[in-house]
Amino acid sequence: MASEVAPPAHGDPHAKLRLSALIGVLGVVYGDIGTSPLYALQASLSYFSHGTLQEADILGVLSLITWALIITVTFKYVTFIMRADNNGEGGTLSLMALASRVARSARTRNVLGLIGIIGAGLFFGDGVITPAISILSAVEGITVVSPETAHLVLPISLFVIVLLFLVQRHGTGNVGRAFGPIMVVWFIVLGALGLVQIIHAPFVLTAINPYYGLDFIIRHDTLAFVTLGAVVLAVTGAEALYADMSHFGKRPIRISWLFFVLPCLLLNYYGQGALVILNPANADNPFYKLAPHILQVPLILLSTMATVIASQAVITGAFSVSRMCIQLGLLPRMEVRHTSSMEQGQIYVPQINTILAVGVVLLVLTFRSSNALASAYGIAVTGTFLCDNALAAFVYRRQFGWTRIAVIAVFGSIGIADFAFFAANSLKFFEGGWVPLAIGCTIILIMTTWRRGRGLIMARWTQDSLPLNSFLARLPQSRIVRVPGTAVFMTGNLDFVPNALLHNLKHNKVLHEQVFFVTVRNLDVPLAAPETRVKTEEASFGIYKITLNYGFMESPNVPRELESLNGTGIDFKPMQASYFLGRETVVPASVPKLRFIRRWLFLFMSRNAIPATEFFRIPSDRVVELGVRIAV
Repeated sequence: MASEVAPPAHGDPHAKLRLSALIGVLGVVYGDIGTSPLYALQASLSYFSHGTLQEADILGVLSLITWALIITVTFKYVTFIMRADNNGEGGTLSLMALASRVARSARTRNVLGLIGIIGAGLFFGDGVITPAISILSAVEGITVVSPETAHLVLPISLFVIVLLFLVQRHGTGNVGRAFGPIMVVWFIVLGALGLVQIIHAPFVLTAINPYYGLDFIIRHDTLAFVTLGAVVLAVTGAEALYADMSHFGKRPIRISWLFFVLPCLLLNYYGQGALVILNPANADNPFYKLAPHILQVPLILLSTMATVIASQAVITGAFSVSRMCIQLGLLPRMEVRHTSSMEQGQIYVPQINTILAVGVVLLVLTFRSSNALASAYGIAVTGTFLCDNALAAFVYRRQFGWTRIAVIAVFGSIGIADFAFFAANSLKFFEGGWVPLAIGCTIILIMTTWRRGRGLIMARWTQDSLPLNSFLARLPQSRIVRVPGTAVFMTGNLDFVPNALLHNLKHNKVLHEQVFFVTVRNLDVPLAAPETRVKTEEASFGIYKITLNYGFMESPNVPRELESLNGTGIDFKPMQASYFLGRETVVPASVPKLRFIRRWLFLFMSRNAIPATEFFRIPSDRVVELGVRIAV
């Protein structure tokens, strides 16, 4: 294992790749949890006044933070959940897809799907708060250097946030290469600052004993429970270890955590604790007071860069989750721009970027400080923890064959800790905890409404459509004229005739010599295997049924896949092809199957979804659209 982290041998490209992966992990995976020392201990100690803060209390809080990192991050995510990967892909939606695949009934799959939707919705709630609290807490360091500059915290934070979202359209490839080295410096500085202070009060290391945490809980009872809501700030970002697994693999993430990130975080937390023990007045901002006065300005600049990196990771994750939701049929089609010709994971979703930017700015203007935002932070993260735990328990039971006792022993114990964190954060509901919950619930409403509405449309379309076999059986006896050229009809179900074809026959009275019925099928795997990408079946002379398979991490490109048919013996000429699409106009039914709010929301999303031509990358000058009205 030591060879994994050793400097690369000269001329050994694999060793170089391993080292670059370890550095890259720090820039992408650990940005969020790596910036938690800025505010986690400060928020945890904020429930005590300087006069009542005792040494035992500080050791108790440090012990709770230590074991939160060990149980939630090391045991839960690094040891167990990362093993439950979906073809190398992680994240709540990937785990949902994996669990659904091994489910034995449709009802179970529906429950698992709902858990996945809740987890994804809460992720977006967390994604709005992370940039706000991280950047605010970093910029607030200027008040330690110069208290009279407090009025500049808000405008500087807003400037950094607006700039961060403006540069998203240019892609993260070039910036991403600088993330890793900056975070290496960040973690080294964290560990060094903490170690220097620990030397002055080495007894603080005794907080690693869980006795101090239990003693703190017993002595303070209700206050200890409330404090758990701040302690969980130390593990926010733990879900990133699993969600970003496909970018680097399991080993670099595990090695970086166990041998570098975790030790540096603990050194810093213990250093802050030692500082406060020696002088309780330092509890108002223990992180920045770790540094000598001459180093505080450079530390503020480094902290701001680190929080921008943490925010960037969350924003990039929101783009990826959005694309997954679109592919899984949980969100309407949105514009997805690929910002790199080399890496398909580097994407930009303008609508999501705008929504996040507006949300983050509003949060900063509303709460105005990281301490105030700390009350709003945590409830979404802990909700995601619970969702991941439930899905992982199901996967271990069904796929890995664990006994019921083993699943309860491991995931039941972890679930108790997750629920304690969630319950403690729920107490902060009226202090701001409602914000991420409201955002998450709104996203959940949007996803469930879109899935329900699309299901109703497909059911109505199937009911009113002509079976394809019946149409093909009558075709030889019909007087339909076959004209030169290729017609491509996009359809959601290859067993029925697309409405666009029936409208074309009704108005133009012709059928092309070569006809392709094309359906795009979204798989519950991240990437479709190349050999399963295109499935072809000749339904009749010159008429083909084409199935294009895509994973939920991929973006469809219909023309490119149809061109590949030339290698299978089918003559497809792109410049002679016309694409026929039915443009759906969704209208309220006389007896609506969706309630008023859901119906209005679905109609709004339908009207604002990007056209299928743009989503499937079909050339606009080769498209024929025929209108279809569908009542729901």
